[in-house]
Amino acid sequence: MPFRANSGMPVQVRAVLHNAAANAAQSLPGARRLNRSPQTRDTRMENPHVLIETSLGDILAELYPDKAPASVANFLQYVDDGHYDNTIFHRVVRNFVIQGGGYTSLLEKKPRREPIPNEATNGLQNTAGTLAMARAFDKDSATDEFFINAADNPDLDHAGDADDEYGYAVFGQVVDGMDVVKKINWKVVKPRDGFDDLPVDTVDIISVSRYE
Repeated sequence: MPFRANSGMPVQVRAVLHNAAANAAQSLPGARRLNRSPQTRDTRMENPHVLIETSLGDILAELYPDKAPASVANFLQYVDDGHYDNTIFHRVVRNFVIQGGGYTSLLEKKPRREPIPNEATNGLQNTAGTLAMARAFDKDSATDEFFINAADNPDLDHAGDADDEYGYAVFGQVVDGMDVVKKINWKVVKPRDGFDDLPVDTVDIISVSRYE
């Protein structure tokens, strides 16, 4: 999970990951959908792209395997396994991040693989619209959870070798659907069942798939 600096000291904001329940998630009226037609896609795309379908609209993201090879390979393996399908954005902190990928809508933790090395030294910064790996305090503890920065968050960048200074590895960037990110980021939240920043109205991650 990302931490937030306060008076020079990092303050942990508890990770709250939700998965959309076993029932198929339904998109809300007016949710914007991206055209899947290959005729409308930029055929010059070289980096892998993923389509994140949510109940509030679609988010298209470009991934950077040259800068974050372990993070991208890990994320795409979860994508290919269908791990993120029917999950939720469990943690929403206004003007900070939206986070998801690890829990069902029943707030049950999904099975996950072993942690991966932290690639926060890759030179990519936690600016608005970037995707990064969430983690616990241990710098090398990222597994399945990811977050999208809703604002520029320099406090999450690499600043030293200690766990609390190491930062959060950026591995992608939203290229379409930032309006959806902002819509999610402005959802009303309420503490519940041990989750501090859980949206009152569930934000479903219907599916995450490769966009080719």
